[in-house]
Amino acid sequence: MDGRDQAKAQFLEAARRAYNRGIQTGNGGNVSARIPGEPLMVVNPSGVSLADCTMENVIITDFDGYVVDGKGKPTREWVLHSELYRNLPAVGGIVHTHSPWSIAWSFTGKDLPTLTRHTVLKLGAPIPVRFFSSPQGVKKEEMPIVLDLFAAKQDLSGFIMGAHGIVGVGSNVLEAEHTVELIEETAQVAFLYEMAVKLQMVPQDG
Repeated sequence: MDGRDQAKAQFLEAARRAYNRGIQTGNGGNVSARIPGEPLMVVNPSGVSLADCTMENVIITDFDGYVVDGKGKPTREWVLHSELYRNLPAVGGIVHTHSPWSIAWSFTGKDLPTLTRHTVLKLGAPIPVRFFSSPQGVKKEEMPIVLDLFAAKQDLSGFIMGAHGIVGVGSNVLEAEHTVELIEETAQVAFLYEMAVKLQMVPQDG
């Protein structure tokens, strides 16, 4: 299996896991995998559910969005993926999902706290929440906002787009998917904790 097919296979495993875990439904969300040794990435076609991606219908593009293998249009959020790959050479995979707990948390306007010992270990500092002007994703001119997040924290593994969803990165696409799952779980824990505090079930300082 060459590098392109290997990247496709990892992409498909991550995409199907995200769908099966319920962190992305319908035909939303997008996933990408960097192709080792080439300035290329595997991405899902626009409008195609992560559950319906196959070796035959996924698309390979360069970092300018030009399709070099496959048919159709790449996900409309390809700019976010390509700019992260251009600027973060250690990133090998990216997963973006419209996960409900994280979206709901974003409306608080606060960064997502790492409340559990596991999230402190895996995620480190709180996960940033940032709002962007377009409902369809991050515009190229807004990418400095994203890149500044990663510059400020070298081991940052993801962030939440306000009213939109999670973006997780990893050394490969499967690692990125696992990170997105953990961020979504963390958002659920944070919400339940806030409810428990309001019901005076736990002290506010934990």
